[in-house]
Parts: sequence; structure tokens; C-alpha cells
Amino acid sequence: MMTELSEIWVYLAREPLAALTATLLAWLGALRLQRLFGRHPLANPVLFAVALLAAALLLGGVEYRGYFEGAQFVHFLLGPATVALAVPLHRQWQVVRRSALAAAISVMTGGLFAAGAGVAIALALGAAPEVTASLAPRSVTTPVAMGIAERIGGLPSLTAAVVICSGVVGAALGPAVLDLVRVKDWRARGLAIGTAAHGIGTARALSVNATAGAFSGLAMGLNALATALLLPLLWRLLSGG
Repeated sequence: MMTELSEIWVYLAREPLAALTATLLAWLGALRLQRLFGRHPLANPVLFAVALLAAALLLGGVEYRGYFEGAQFVHFLLGPATVALAVPLHRQWQVVRRSALAAAISVMTGGLFAAGAGVAIALALGAAPEVTASLAPRSVTTPVAMGIAERIGGLPSLTAAVVICSGVVGAALGPAVLDLVRVKDWRARGLAIGTAAHGIGTARALSVNATAGAFSGLAMGLNALATALLLPLLWRLLSGG
């Protein structure tokens, strides 16, 4: 039995299977931990998976760049997974169409507030200009946020970390905050979660209610589009460039 396991490990240890296998095992472990905590909102599997992977890389002395080269297939699937969010949106199209104007205004307002809050916090703490630029697109989905940060002089790696943290916090605490302020409409809840917590929040919304998931996906897409178009222009005007 041990010989067979050893042979399997030798096979999996080859690039890129080692990184891909580690990613999948971390995700399965994160899901098990989530069930262990009774699927509590704070028990976010993305956070668990990141922590498990980070610990494994540190203990194994593996550089992130080397890991990423082997796990690029997972990174590639990020695009199709984002596009797949159009499926629940299509299923709820009639509801979405009736609320299109209100949804657009809500997302624009929420996205502007999120960007402004990130910049205001950085300025209040006396952060360097590149750090401030990195926090501006914090509520946009990771690939778009990294591109925006690079364009306005930020640090894409820092932006990615901040975006993931924002998504985890939004997915964990967003529903509780909405309950606290007595927001019951699933459309409004979805728009709020999608605007503030992008893909991670949308995954959470989809697991709770189909309408909330559809509006969350819509908010995530609109916020990414609007921020990518407007934030570089506003940044250039504000910085005098």
C-alpha cells in the first residue's frame, strides 16, 4: 500500500501536477473546514484555501512564482468561471430588466464610494502614492483590478491581496450588515454584495438565493466595466497628470 502511494506521489510531484494537486487538495480541505464550522459565514473556504496553500509553500520552501507556473490551469479557468456567471443572470433576465436603471445607478454609486473609501484610508494613514493607487480598485474582481492598478501606477500584487481580503470580508460580513440595516429585497442584497465583494461575494450570494446571485453577478460585471473605464481617467485628473 505504501509503495503504491509513493508511486502516486512521485507521479503527482512532476510539474505542473504538483501545484495543481496542491491547489485542489487545499480547496477540498477548505470545504471540509467550512463544514466543520457548520458553514458559518465567517468560515470562508477561499480564506481557508489561501491559508493552507501559503502554509504549504512556506513549509516546503517553494517560491510563489514556481507554484504559479504549475497552477496556471486554475488561473486560466478564472475567465470561464467569470463568464459562467451569465447563466444565473440569463435565468433572472426578466427581473433584471425591470430593475436595470436602479441597478446601474446603485452599482455606479457603490463603486465610486468603494474606490473613494480605499483612497481616503490610504491618504489618512500617509501611504505612499503607489499604495494609494493599489487600494483604489479594491472592490473590482481581481484580474480587472490588477490591470487598473498597473495602469494608474499601483502595485498589482498588493491590489490582488487587498481585493481577495475585501471579497472574503464582504462575503462573510455583508449578509449580517444587510440584515442589521433591514435590507430584505434579494435584488438589493445581491447588488450590494456584488459591488463590494465581487466574485467571492457573488459565489456566496448564489449559494443563498438565485435572484441575489444574478444581481450580484450583474453588479460585479458593471462595477468592473465602469471602474476600468472611469477610474484611470479620474485618477489622471485628480493627480494632475
